[in-house]
Amino acid sequence: MTDQIHDKVTSDMDPFKKILSYIPGFKGYMERQARRDSDKLLRETIADRFEQQWGRVSALQRELIASGDIQYVDDLEAAAIKLRAFIDRVRRATRGYSGLFDAVKINEDELFRLYQYDSQMLTLSDEVGRAIDNVEVALGTDGLPAALRNLKTVSQQCVDVFDRREEVVVGPAK
Repeated sequence: MTDQIHDKVTSDMDPFKKILSYIPGFKGYMERQARRDSDKLLRETIADRFEQQWGRVSALQRELIASGDIQYVDDLEAAAIKLRAFIDRVRRATRGYSGLFDAVKINEDELFRLYQYDSQMLTLSDEVGRAIDNVEVALGTDGLPAALRNLKTVSQQCVDVFDRREEVVVGPAK
């Protein structure tokens, strides 16, 4: 999927930019810009998938309220807040941009690693989906508290994974 996104961005290059790509040094700039655009598109895809999962959690909250299981709404809300925070942070993350005066310079290899890291976040959407499936199955049973704890744990893992995104470029904290 990640190669498809990068191919889409580079294939949509207008003819003027294709001509400019033959100028020495400009081609590297264009490739880095395409990677940045690919990273942004990938993160939008990630956020959209998580937005769908967040919508499922909201529907479950309404279902719990309607069935009178209000004691579980707070646990589900905790997971929803973590997912919402993750979605917002993914959407607002910088595009692997490194300006002239930025403290951290991002080269092409680091940009590629950042792109690969972001693509791995797509798999988290499936894990969240399975955790939500478990909550849906557990509604009205004794297994609901455990399913809710699992959903909160998986939601927190999403936030933790995003927190480590910066380490891809600057390295782990000492």
